[in-house]
Amino acid sequence: MFREAATYSTTTDLEGYTSSMTSYIGKCIDDVTVSKTITTRPNQKPWMTAEVCALLKARDSAFKAGDKAALRKARAKLSRAIREAKHAHGQSIHSHFRDSGDTRRMWQGIQAITNYRTTPPACDSDASLPDALNHFYTRFETQNGVAARKTTPPSDDQVLCLTATKVRKTLRRVYPRKATGPDNIPDTVLRECADQLTDVFTDIFNISLSSATVPTCLKATTIIPVPKKSSVSCLNDYRPIALTPIIMKCFERLVMRHIKTLLPPSLDPLQFAYCPNHIHHPSPGAHPPGQ
Repeated sequence: MFREAATYSTTTDLEGYTSSMTSYIGKCIDDVTVSKTITTRPNQKPWMTAEVCALLKARDSAFKAGDKAALRKARAKLSRAIREAKHAHGQSIHSHFRDSGDTRRMWQGIQAITNYRTTPPACDSDASLPDALNHFYTRFETQNGVAARKTTPPSDDQVLCLTATKVRKTLRRVYPRKATGPDNIPDTVLRECADQLTDVFTDIFNISLSSATVPTCLKATTIIPVPKKSSVSCLNDYRPIALTPIIMKCFERLVMRHIKTLLPPSLDPLQFAYCPNHIHHPSPGAHPPGQ
């Protein structure tokens, strides 16, 4: 349907095809996503639940009404709910330490026990900071006066063609905690709806490869300036973190795997960095790093 709408005569508008597809996915996400507003307070107990809050309000209402029987019953329900909430919270903390191989959950458990909270760095209130950072990050492009040229491939060149099986496998293996890009399509949607999205994205990827063109909506990037230190004194103290669409990352991963199969095995056998399944074992008598 989306390809037919973006096809004129025998030419497919890749930009319109891709943007309409990503926009439709975003609309479907908005239709099924439920937004909730949760208010937290600095002195709120970690075991506090919605049920306990409701029983607190019921106890206060009974107290204000002067109904002793209702107040006695509300207090009993509240005490029981608090005990159950504390027990459930304790079990949740213990679950973080059941798997010793999951270091992420172990650290989350330690942070929950110690009530550790990271303090985000203060944001500069200067309204001209975003424009200054844009000029700072694009200073190399400004100095480049050479226009980009598209190289014409040879007539006998075989264009890479991706299969639906590889695309489906890549979508299912998306890292579940990736930050979304400008398209706001989360990783969960690509993982859980991989079977439904495989055919259309396979078609988009193959059209992009055959035309040697990447859709503009997939090249858009959100730059997040993260301070390198607590006190920022210049623009160079901000580290730019680029958030690209997850769909584009999947496309890049598919092309990267094909390119790596064509590269000769020129790496040194003692090369361990940036090589999968290579573990470095220091030789006897080797000095530790930094010595």
